[in-house]
Formats: sequence, structure tokens, C-alpha cells
Amino acid sequence: MLDQIPPSTDLLSLSQRFQPSANPCPPLSSQKTPPLEIQYPPSPQSPPPLLWIWSFHVGDYGTLLKRFCRTEQQCYLRLMTDTLRPFVPAYHGVVQRDKQDYNMMDNLLTHFHTPAIMDCKMGSRTYLEEELHIARERPQPRNDMYEKMVAMDPEAPTVHERAQQAVLKTRYMQWRETLSSTTTLGFRHCSIANEECHTNFKRTKSREQVMEALDKFVESSTHIVWGYLRQLKQLRQVLEASDFFRTHEVVGSSLLFVHDWTGRTGVWMIDFGKTVALPPHLTLDHRTPWVEGNREDGYLRGLDNLIDILANMLPLT
Repeated sequence: MLDQIPPSTDLLSLSQRFQPSANPCPPLSSQKTPPLEIQYPPSPQSPPPLLWIWSFHVGDYGTLLKRFCRTEQQCYLRLMTDTLRPFVPAYHGVVQRDKQDYNMMDNLLTHFHTPAIMDCKMGSRTYLEEELHIARERPQPRNDMYEKMVAMDPEAPTVHERAQQAVLKTRYMQWRETLSSTTTLGFRHCSIANEECHTNFKRTKSREQVMEALDKFVESSTHIVWGYLRQLKQLRQVLEASDFFRTHEVVGSSLLFVHDWTGRTGVWMIDFGKTVALPPHLTLDHRTPWVEGNREDGYLRGLDNLIDILANMLPLT
């Protein structure tokens, strides 16, 4: 059980009483962002909404506690003073529970009733250039990644990989991106949870497949589509003017979509464990195709395609 925070306690002041322990965040090369796992519908024994994610805890008074990562902490501190602040969870600093440090932020589901939730991983790649460099410098064939590859496509491994029963991390990461809409559209569904659909979409690749998944998520509601479309267009406008966005490589970050039966919708940027600042001389437009060395991530290309797909789901007027 998490300690109870008295209602009168200022969350920011509370978080500043705790300092993160030494070396609290693993190197970027070893960080793994697990898929979103959502209990749906909410448990009747718990105050809705109930959200349990690996490395997360639902905190008190509308907060969410996420296992501490210094990279993500630094991003949130910057974002709290950037024009993107309305599009990310409000950040309240670091707290400690049972000797474990957590980043504390707003629980984005607090004001929704039995919400439908979708996680879209944005960008044309989900690995940092740094990860490629490290994997090449210290190549280590991985049995676990070979097993994942075979589970998704038994024909994918080469003859040499079959003999070793292992693949290099660089090979696996780049192969994995070709299976979904990450490379074709610049985003992919990670998970959807609502009454119509509760699954992941590792093999959802074509524009038609993506549109079908989105239609199931919104349950063919034009009102919900309009709500998301308005918010995504606002987000795009702010992203194009954001100092934070142009000076960071945004990899592995997601857009969290939430709506409920009242018609309320919300879209937020989440997951910044692989978002890293660029060298002072470099900026990104987030649309230029990625070539190793240019650091481009394809985030805005994915957002453009997502907006276009939603717009095409609306009836012609």
C-alpha cells in the first residue's frame, strides 16, 4: 500500500522533501518502455478510474507515480515552462515510497467516467541513434530477441541467425519497426482499451488497418472524432512553435487518447524516457526522413498522417 498523503499537503512541496537516490535511472541503452496495460473496465471495489501499469502506481488525490527516470524528470521540468505544458501531465516532482523514487504527475484519467484509452507510439523509429551505436560497439547476439522474432514471424530469421538461435539488437529493432505502421505512417497503435476492443496492434500496418482500429476505438462516433481532431490540430500548431520540441530528439514517446460516454476527449504527450536534448547547434523539423546521423524522429510526419486519417473518417459535407 502507498502511504497516504494528507489532503492539506501541497504536492510540489511534498515532492521536494525527497531527493532521488544515486543512479536511479538505467542507461538509455538498457531502458525498456513496456506496453501499456490497462485494467478495463474499472474495478467496482476501487475508486474509478483504476490504472495499473508496470512501473506505475495510482497515487492519491489525482496523481500518478511513475518509477523514477532522470531523463524523463529533466524533460518534464523543461516542459513545465514550455508552450507544450497544456499537452503533457502536470509534473509535481519526486516522491519516495518503500525506498523507491517516483516521478509524480497528474493522473490524466481522473476526470473521465469509465474511459476508453488508446496509446499511440509516435515517430518513424522507437530507438535512439545512441542505442544503435552502443549495440554495434558491443554486439551481443540475443536469444530473447530471437524468440520474440520467431514468435511474430517464423520466417524472419536468416540462416545464420537460426544457427545461433540469436539476433543482434540492432537487427531486431530495425526489423520490428517494419512490421507496424511506424515506418509507413510515422506512428503505431500500442494498445486500445474500450468495450469494443482491448488488444495490441504490433502487426497493424496499412492505412486501412489503422483507420479500422481507430473507428473501433471511437465506436464510430463522429463527435469523438471531431474532439480528437481539434485537439491534435492544436497540438501540431504548438509543437511547430515549441522551443523544447525543436531542440529534442523525441523517440519512444506516445500520445495518450482518452474519451468517455459523456463525449469528453483528451490527448496528451506522455513517456519521455528516450527524449534527449540535441547538441546546441542542431535543431529538428521532425518531418525530414531519418538518415542515421541527422537525429530526425518523424514525430510530426506521424502526427500529420494521424490527423489526415481522422479527417477522412468524418462524413463528407
